[in-house]
Amino acid sequence: MAPLNPTATPFLPAISSLSTLPDTTITSTLDLLFEPTSELHSLALPTIRTCSFGSYDELIDTLRGQLLTIASEVQDNSEGKKKLYHVLGSHPRLGAPKVKQGEKVEELSEQSRNEQKQLRGGDESEARRLAELNEEYEKTFPGLRYVVFVNGRGRDVIMEDMERRIRRGDIREEEKEGIQAMCDIAKDRAGKLLKSAEEAV
Repeated sequence: MAPLNPTATPFLPAISSLSTLPDTTITSTLDLLFEPTSELHSLALPTIRTCSFGSYDELIDTLRGQLLTIASEVQDNSEGKKKLYHVLGSHPRLGAPKVKQGEKVEELSEQSRNEQKQLRGGDESEARRLAELNEEYEKTFPGLRYVVFVNGRGRDVIMEDMERRIRRGDIREEEKEGIQAMCDIAKDRAGKLLKSAEEAV
């Protein structure tokens, strides 16, 4: 099968056909909904192959349930926790490009750029404070990255939420909130991609 064209307009295959498609098409579809990560591919592929879904929201809810189950089971399992945190850490830091990974600098996906555009530019002191909060969050919750469904909210509202979660200091709740936020983002992306496809017809 020829590789997918990276310049093509993103689209979601019909959910009814997803389980019959090649692995590369399924993982590319997952990468449109979530940020690309091999750990999520490994979790989702068997689920998609063996289950049928009536909608992308249903698929995302199923994956959310699996991730929450994993989060509840990996507290004493460092390897399992590492995989879970890799999934949660695939989302970029708010207001900044993805961090340098070895010698490779990972850029924001188009979806992340659009979702975070209101968090860039503007007041310089707010941008500095957002960077400081990212750093404080990651010191408070080692291995985690702050994940939130921005949903059009401004930096001030997002920073208040970051401060609240840092003050709470509960890493178990952060794992749950991160999973929920990641899935809320995925549902929003699915809705927008499906709407774009309908409008293009």
